Amino acid sequence: MKRVVVTGIGALTPIGNNIREYLSGLQNGISGAAPITRFDAAKFKTQFACEVKDFVVNDLLDRKEARRLDAFTQYALVASNEAIADAALDMEKIDLDMAGVIWGSGIGGFRSLEKEVEEFAAGSGTPRYNPFMIPKMISDIAAGHISIKHGFRGINYATVSACASSSHAIGSSFDAIRLGKAIVMITGGSEAAVTKAGIGGFNAMKALSTRNDDPAAASRPFDLDRDGFVLGEGAGALVLEELEHAKARGANIYAEIVGTGATGDAYHITAPHPEGLGARNVMKIALKEAKMNPDEIDYVNVHGTSTPLGDIAETKAIMKVFGEDAYKLNISSTKSMTGHLLGAAGAIEAIAGILAIKEQFIPPTINHFTDDPAFDAKLNFTFNNAQQRKVRAILSNTFGFGGHNASVVIKEF
Repeated sequence: MKRVVVTGIGALTPIGNNIREYLSGLQNGISGAAPITRFDAAKFKTQFACEVKDFVVNDLLDRKEARRLDAFTQYALVASNEAIADAALDMEKIDLDMAGVIWGSGIGGFRSLEKEVEEFAAGSGTPRYNPFMIPKMISDIAAGHISIKHGFRGINYATVSACASSSHAIGSSFDAIRLGKAIVMITGGSEAAVTKAGIGGFNAMKALSTRNDDPAAASRPFDLDRDGFVLGEGAGALVLEELEHAKARGANIYAEIVGTGATGDAYHITAPHPEGLGARNVMKIALKEAKMNPDEIDYVNVHGTSTPLGDIAETKAIMKVFGEDAYKLNISSTKSMTGHLLGAAGAIEAIAGILAIKEQFIPPTINHFTDDPAFDAKLNFTFNNAQQRKVRAILSNTFGFGGHNASVVIKEF
C-alpha cells in the first residue's frame, strides 16, 4: 500500500476565514456563535448560529462565477483554493489524470433551494425557476467545480452521510491514493445550512440549543446543562498526496494519514447507540488499519455536539476502546467554538488535529461551567483553555444521523 501525507490545508470557519485565523481561534478558545444575520430569526426557537463572518465572496471569486454558485460551493472553492496554494501544486508538473476530488456535504445547496421555493410560492404560481437552481443545489456540484477550476481529471465524486460526510470523503481519498488510483486528492467538505428551513427543521427535532440569551456559551459539550448543538457553516479542505510524489517535488508535509474507519449504528435515525457501539467499532477499525495501539494516540477530537445523549455515548465508546489509556488522553470538542458544521465538520476537525500536531497543543472544549456526573472526572476534556503537550498522533470522530460513523487517524510525519 502507498503512504498518504497531507501537503496542504485550507479553512473557512465561524472562527476564522483562513488557516491562520482558524488556528488563532482554536488556540484562544473563541466562540463563533452569535445572533443570526442571514434572516430574521425572531420567531424561531433558536435565534443564533455559528455563521461565517466578514465573507465577501467577490473578493475571493469572480463575480459572475459566484452568482451561479450556492454558498456551500463558494465556501468549497475558497477553502480548496487555499489548500492547493498551501501545497504549492504546479498544475503543469503533476499528472492531472491522477489528481482527483472527493468532497463531502450533508445537505448541499440548501440556501438556493429555499430561495427558489420561496420566490415561487410568493409569485403568480407560474413556474419560473432559475436555470442554475439544480446545478446550485445538488450536493456533488462542489466537487465538480473544484475539478473544473483546477483541471483535475481523476476520481471525482461527492460523499453524503450527514455529519460524517467529509470524514468519509477523507477516508475515500486516502484509499484512492493507497490503492494507486490517484497521486493527489483534494478532499474535505462544506456546508451552508444556516437558513430558515435549516434552523426550523432542526428546531422541530429539538436538536438545537435554544440558549438565545447567551449564544456564545450555547455550545457546551460535556457540560451538565448542555441543551443541543449550535448550527455552523463553512468549509475545510485538505490536499492528500502519495508520499513519494510529495517528496519528489519537495512538498511541505504536515502529517501522515494512517487509518480510517466507517461503521453503522444500525440503531436509530437520529439517536446514537446508547452504549456507543458504532462509535466503539469505528475507532477500533481506524486504529487497526493504522497499526497503532490506543496508547499511541495523544488527542481525540470528538464528535461532541453538545447533545444530552451523544456526548455520553461517545465517552462510553472511548472508555471501551482506550481503557486505562483514556486517562492519558486529551479529549476536546472544537464544536464548542465552531458549532456543528454538519457535512463539513469532519474536515475542519481533521484540520484541527493536524494543527495540534504541527503546533503541539490541544484545542479546548470551551463553555464548561458545571461538571456532569455522567462523565468520569479523571478524563481530561481540555475544558476552557488550550493545553500544550506533545502530540504524536490524533484520532478524529464524526457521527451522522442515520447511524453513520467515521474515524480518521493522523500522525506526525
